[in-house]
Amino acid sequence: MVQSDHNVTIALGCDHAGFQLKQEIARFLLNQGYQVIDRGTLSDKPCDYPDFAEPVARDVSSGNARFGVLICGTGIGMSIVANKFPGVRAALCSNEFSARYARMHNDANVLALGGRVVGVDLALSILRVFLETGFAGEKRGEKRHVRRLGKISKIERELKKK
Repeated sequence: MVQSDHNVTIALGCDHAGFQLKQEIARFLLNQGYQVIDRGTLSDKPCDYPDFAEPVARDVSSGNARFGVLICGTGIGMSIVANKFPGVRAALCSNEFSARYARMHNDANVLALGGRVVGVDLALSILRVFLETGFAGEKRGEKRHVRRLGKISKIERELKKK
């Protein structure tokens, strides 16, 4: 099981295609002791994914949340929006291997899931791996990963100046 730090806050967001899965994920996270910020949507009524990806990405970018989880039909739209925000490294994952390496090598802080791609059991397994896996640059001192993230941060700073 996930060993949570009760001070870890996770922001959740979805569109209508991800609503049911978001509800399952929220229940799981709360049962594990995580703090959850639910940014909606609050029903399966059709809506636009950027309206829900934006507040989650802002939460992670600002430090209001340590992690974010975004769910739309495929996860693609949500990940595109989230990656517009400084410091956000959103990874679309449809298996545990991708989730593990998104965290280990990229220090991903937002998990994007496809509500029409993965079922509840697989999504929860992906989420567990995502949350349990540390960044190799911190855990093992693998400098190449830290160097690569530094290059991403440099690009973000340069684009912000324009």
